[in-house]
Amino acid sequence: MWLRFKNQTPEDFGVNIISIGNLSVGGSGKTPLTSALALNYENVAIVLRGYGRQSKGLVVVKDTKEILCDVAVSGDEAMIYAHKLAHAIVIVSEDRKLGILKAKEMGAKIIFLDDAYSKHDIKKLDILIDVDIKNQNCLPSGAFREKLWADKEAYILKDGVDFKRVVELKDKYAKMSLVTAIARPQRLDEFLPSVVAKNYFEDHHSFTKDELEKILLKDGSDSLLVTYKDFVKVQSFGLPLSLLDLHVEVDEKVFKIIDNYIRK
Repeated sequence: MWLRFKNQTPEDFGVNIISIGNLSVGGSGKTPLTSALALNYENVAIVLRGYGRQSKGLVVVKDTKEILCDVAVSGDEAMIYAHKLAHAIVIVSEDRKLGILKAKEMGAKIIFLDDAYSKHDIKKLDILIDVDIKNQNCLPSGAFREKLWADKEAYILKDGVDFKRVVELKDKYAKMSLVTAIARPQRLDEFLPSVVAKNYFEDHHSFTKDELEKILLKDGSDSLLVTYKDFVKVQSFGLPLSLLDLHVEVDEKVFKIIDNYIRK
């Protein structure tokens, strides 16, 4: 990974590009943080890989007016952006450079890359979320995909310091079963109301209506308590749902970092 970093030259695409990522495997809150940042800018696009989607190549998930595909095509995280950011363009592409070019073609002046620290061949502002993990080794002996290299500039944000999570419970029922397919689901514990049971699935799991109906029956619950990441995949099933709607409040100094980068 170090050789890969040293052998890549950042390409300037003539547009402001901000990457929100983390160094470790698993969830860190990139999606809600990116959403909170993008809400404050006009002519904005989100470009991400679209992990877990049932499609390949470049797909415009949403233009500035409407959602153009379903969640199976976009992947869960892209669909969250499509729902949360009414003014933004959302594009999935394994090749981030193609996604950037498409977003620029569609009129974007600011492009947020979801999880693109390792794309060292793209000129961008790198913002990383610090994740408290005891094992600081890289794969395969630890949870880190790569290091923060000494001659790589990046800004490190701490949860609870530089941004704060706020959770709103919507459509509360008396008996709720937590059902979630996010990385490190224990992150939800501090925000959870009383639940009948906790049902954890692999990150990005594609739910079926039948398996969720069985959970309702098994737990004897009145509704399924889900995060927004799960909600976009199961809302069409017509099952009783309660929603843990997460957003983040961002410290003003983070916007100053981005604004300074844009001015430069």
